[in-house]
Amino acid sequence: MPHIARRAALLGLGLGLAAPALGQGRYPNRSIRFLIPWPPGGSLDALHRQMFEIVQKDLGQSVVIENRPGARGTQAALFLVNQAQPDGYTLAHHHLSILRHPFLTKQKTWDPVADFTYVMQVSGFLFGTVVRSDSPHRSFADLIAAARKRPGDLTFSTSGIATTNHIAMEEICGREGVQMTHVPFRGAQEGVTALLGRQIDVVADSAAWRPNVEAGEFRLLSIWTRERLAAFPEAPTLHDLGYGMTVTSPYGIAGPKGMDPAVVEVLHRAFRKALEDEASQAIIRRWDMPQEYLGPADYLAFAKARVEYEKQMVARLGLTID
Repeated sequence: MPHIARRAALLGLGLGLAAPALGQGRYPNRSIRFLIPWPPGGSLDALHRQMFEIVQKDLGQSVVIENRPGARGTQAALFLVNQAQPDGYTLAHHHLSILRHPFLTKQKTWDPVADFTYVMQVSGFLFGTVVRSDSPHRSFADLIAAARKRPGDLTFSTSGIATTNHIAMEEICGREGVQMTHVPFRGAQEGVTALLGRQIDVVADSAAWRPNVEAGEFRLLSIWTRERLAAFPEAPTLHDLGYGMTVTSPYGIAGPKGMDPAVVEVLHRAFRKALEDEASQAIIRRWDMPQEYLGPADYLAFAKARVEYEKQMVARLGLTID
C-alpha cells in the first residue's frame, strides 16, 4: 500500500474509533432519555436540569427528563434493568438506595454492580442533626449523654427506614453504645414539622431544616460533610466529633449494563464539562452540595466498595422491607 494511502486508511480508522457509531451513525444522533426516581424540585433536580442544558449544547441533542417517583426511589433502576437498551439513549439518576435495596428484601431485584453501567458520580446531599433552639441539648455530646442516661427515650426522625441517614445514625448510636428511637417520615420536611410541634427530639436528615436554623428556631448540632460549612462555621462535622464519617449519600448517572465504553466516555466528558460549568457550580454553592465527582472507573470502584458496607449494615441492623 502506498505510504499516503496507508496514512489515510489509518486516519480513517482513528476517526472511526473517536466517534462511537453503534451501527446508527455518530453518537448521539437523537435525544437522550434521563429518568429521575423522585418528584420534580429540590437540589438534585435543579442541578440535573442545569447540567443537561449545557450537555444539550455540547452534544447537539436534548436530554429529556422523566420524573418517575414511587417504589422507594427504585422506578428508574427497574426500567434500566428490565427495559432499557444499552445504547446510550436511556440513563438514570443513580443513588445509594439502589445499592442497598437488594439486601433489604428476599424478592428478586438486581445486582447493584453488574446490572448497571456507571457513568459519573455527580454530587450528594447536605445532612445534619438539629434540635429545637430551646432544647436542653446544647451540643452533640449532650445529645449522646442524654441518650445514654435514658435508653430509647429520645427520638430522631429521618426520611425513611433504611435511608442513608437512618443507617448513619444507627451506626453512631452503635459506636456510642446508646439507644435512640427512630421515627421515619416520608420526607425531611415532615421531620421538620414534627420537631416544630415537639413530637420528636431530633431531626437527622437533609437540609430541609436550614431555614429554621437560620431563623433561630433550631440549633444545628452536627454537619455530615467532610468539612465545616461557611454558612454554619460553628457546627462540627462528624470528623470533628471523632466519628471519622462523611455522610452525603452521593449520587450519579448510570445506564443499563453493557454500554459501549466509548459511548460512556462521550457522556462522561459532556457531563463533567456541564458539572464544572459556573452555572452548575452556582447551584452547588447555593444548596451547599458536596463536591463528589467521580469518573466511570472510580464510580464503579466506589459502588463495589459501598455495596459491601450496605450489605453489612443491613444485616447488622436487621433491616427489611418485606
